[in-house]
Formats: sequence, structure tokens, C-alpha cells
Amino acid sequence: MAELSKAYQRETGTEIQLSGGGATKGIRQVAANKVDIGGSCRNKLWGHTAERSVQFHPVAWDALVVITHKKNPVNDISLEDLRAIYKGKITNWKLLGGTNQPIELLIRKGKISGVGHAIREYLFAAPNMEFASDNIFPSSGPLEQAVGNNLNSLAITGVSSARKRNVKILKLEGKSPSYENIKSGAYLLYRPLYLVTNLRGTNRAKVMKFIQFANSPLGREVIRHNGVVPYMDGLHLAGKLHQQQRASRKMRLDKLRQDEN
Repeated sequence: MAELSKAYQRETGTEIQLSGGGATKGIRQVAANKVDIGGSCRNKLWGHTAERSVQFHPVAWDALVVITHKKNPVNDISLEDLRAIYKGKITNWKLLGGTNQPIELLIRKGKISGVGHAIREYLFAAPNMEFASDNIFPSSGPLEQAVGNNLNSLAITGVSSARKRNVKILKLEGKSPSYENIKSGAYLLYRPLYLVTNLRGTNRAKVMKFIQFANSPLGREVIRHNGVVPYMDGLHLAGKLHQQQRASRKMRLDKLRQDEN
């Protein structure tokens, strides 16, 4: 968002002022007409009154990545082990090939935060799932900083921000979250990124010009330069993501049936 805004200002002279706080905060402020545009790493929550008046415009694909301290010897993790950590079934790094130390799981506050919602949706197909951790952070920035200061920590965050931190990004099922692996879907935890507008916003015409710029050849080049995939370049990922979500839901239903028996 920051690099797109700078490029747009260079092209048009129009300045876009940015502030952080997470996807849900941005969406709700757009809905309340407190800001003109928001950025989101999660999809629209249908049925939520606070999001009824907003429109989501997909502009890119990035990845959810597993991060730990730079000096942690573990380099790779499987989806199965990752799920087990969030359920509290794996609690020691030794079980992942690391040292005999407890895994300190760090999580985002709230079940509808961008990252929190995505983990529950893509890994578990369970939007109300509780994670096995009391290490809760209000936004991704403090969480990522804490991982960089804690040798035994583990967390999930977005790849774009993780690359800017002093943390180790683990491979997932042997695949790194490289540009090509995200684009092809070889890296399994990818997600769409959105720009969010108010359908009745007072500056909607101006905002839509920025949306158009984001999807223009120049805008897409800015997106690529930042290591994420323009949405149209990875359009095939939408179908793959739907298949993954169906598989996650099936896995959860199968587990529920097993528990009942």
C-alpha cells in the first residue's frame, strides 16, 4: 500500500495519507466514512452489519508465513505440525527437529483480524476456533518484533511485513514463499489482498482512480517489485484457494464425525 501510494503520488500529484492498525480497523473506518480507502488481507465478513456498505477490490496475492527467531535451528514445517501447534498438541521444538525448548506461540488479538481470520479459515475452516496461546498481540507489528526477540517463539504473519523484520521465515512443506512459489500456488498458504471502498463514499470517484492505478501496468509493476503477485497475474489461484478451503472443511467435518464415534 505504501509503495503504491508513493507511485500514485508521483504520477498524479495526489497524496494518500496512511495509518496502520490492522485490516478490520481499516474496513470499519471505511464503512463509517472516517477514511476513504482501506487495505485488507482478509475477505468480507458477510452478515456483519458493519461491513455491509463496503466493497472489496482484489489487487494482489501474498502469503501467510511462519516466522521464528533468526537463531532458531528449525527451517521447515509441515501443515500438519502447524495445525497441531495451534491446537496445543505440539508444544516443544524438539518434535520439529529443534532444541528441547517449549514453543512459545504468539497470536493476533481477535478472530476477525486479517491474519487471525485467515489462519482459522485456511488452516482449520473454523472461524471461531480458539488457539492454544495466551501470548496475544493487538497488531502484526508488535507480534513480529516480539518474535525477533524470543528464540523459542513461533507466529504466522504476512510475508510482505515479515521480510522487513529480523526474523526467520520457515519453509512450508519444503517450499519457500518466493514470488514464483506464491504465483504458482506451490507455496500453499497464499491469500488475496484487497483495497476497500465505501459504496456511498463522498470521494468514491477519486478513490476508484487509485484502484484503477493499482491494476494498471505501472501499478502491477510496483506490486511485483514488493515481492507480491498482482491479482490478475495469479487469477488461477482463486480456484486453487477454493479447493483448499473445501479440503479444510472436509477435514474438519471428518474429524468431528470421528470424535462423535
